[in-house]
Amino acid sequence: MSGNNYYDAVVIGFGKGGKTIANALGNAGRKVAMIEQSEKMYGGTCINVGCIPTKSLVHSAREASSGCKTGREAYAEAVKKKSLLVEKLRKKNYQKLENSPNVSVIQGKARFISPHEAEIDSSGRKQIIYGDQFYINTGSSPFIPPIKGIKANPYVYLSETLLDLEELPERLVIIGGGYIGVEFASIYADFGAQVSILQDGSVFLPREDEEIAGKVRANLERRGVRVLTEVQVEEVREAAGHADVIIGTKEGPDTLAAEAVLVATGRRPNTQDLNLEAAGVQTNERGGIITDDTRTTTAPHIFAMGDVVGGLQFTYISLDDYRMVSSKVLGDGSYTLEERGAVPYSVFLNPPFSRVGMSEEEAAKAGYKVMTARLEATAIPKAQVVGQPDGLLKAVVDAGTGKILGAHLFCEESHELINLVKLAMDAGLHYTTLRDMIFTHPTMGEALNDLFNI
Repeated sequence: MSGNNYYDAVVIGFGKGGKTIANALGNAGRKVAMIEQSEKMYGGTCINVGCIPTKSLVHSAREASSGCKTGREAYAEAVKKKSLLVEKLRKKNYQKLENSPNVSVIQGKARFISPHEAEIDSSGRKQIIYGDQFYINTGSSPFIPPIKGIKANPYVYLSETLLDLEELPERLVIIGGGYIGVEFASIYADFGAQVSILQDGSVFLPREDEEIAGKVRANLERRGVRVLTEVQVEEVREAAGHADVIIGTKEGPDTLAAEAVLVATGRRPNTQDLNLEAAGVQTNERGGIITDDTRTTTAPHIFAMGDVVGGLQFTYISLDDYRMVSSKVLGDGSYTLEERGAVPYSVFLNPPFSRVGMSEEEAAKAGYKVMTARLEATAIPKAQVVGQPDGLLKAVVDAGTGKILGAHLFCEESHELINLVKLAMDAGLHYTTLRDMIFTHPTMGEALNDLFNI
């Protein structure tokens, strides 16, 4: 088949995996269509409404907490700086594909009408395109719980919309105590806002090591963040100049006033509008696309990458999914999910928290004889030099083999340190390799010498 509407490959979603496979296929001489429904999402979630803008605010917030400007002044400047950075990166991502001779960027909303056909709606103008292969990288969206008064309330924000709020709220209430919620709590606390986190569960950061989670909570509370657990949010009412958040607690009902309310209750894969049934693509109970270890869907010519698959929602997972797909489509098929190795992640608090692998409890339940390494961040010279001695480092080692099973680092520059530990884990190195490694001084890296001195 040939013609203007025929493509060797159709990529739906301009995220990390999508843009990378589109570029690779284009470079391989294939005719590619890149479909993206919003001109503000070229580059995907990370660049536009995720990790890049939030980390820009994290950096500005840390400067503000020790600077001479007021929180409001610093915040207004930080939002402008963030917006300029996002616009620059978005434009760069768009131009990279648009300038490729084999890639056509089409702005519009895509839905399947058959296994090899998709209808593209571009502001009411519809066209049908044909593809030999399809690649889905449509990401995820915030889950909005059915709380009375939460919709169409001018004081209620999602993570994406709060990033564009130009005036610092005096009071911020965050519904949800997960990673997104605590990261925003840390950012806005550093700018000087009064922050409250509302969590329905009884355990703070329940997926994390209990001691580390306790340290994180203590750090947030020391910086003025109020953490409320076992809370049910019953209603969000619009009031004069603010919102009233009506909650139920163990002590009874209460009302929290806030100029901004952030809903941070998780994210769901963007699959509802794709009409995947027409393409023979199946999803799981949470809407994530079902794939095998090569990210091939239940339709053999259709692949899915990133958040839309469900599971871990990180841009580097989307990139690694691309590696699996590229290996199958353009390579020898040798790289699959089985070769992924340990997956690290970081939550950019102040200081940041990072983790890879199992916790002590998880390792014990898995049958390992565990050795636990522990180091207070205050013992690290570099932490003292940069004025951030708060935190705790823990590592879990298999006593039988000496291999590292996991690490939990709540300290300055943990987002860099965790990658060293991941490398050691993937390489199957004995923990003494990090214990005896020569690090430059003073660095946070040399803390691994002391941490693994067990």
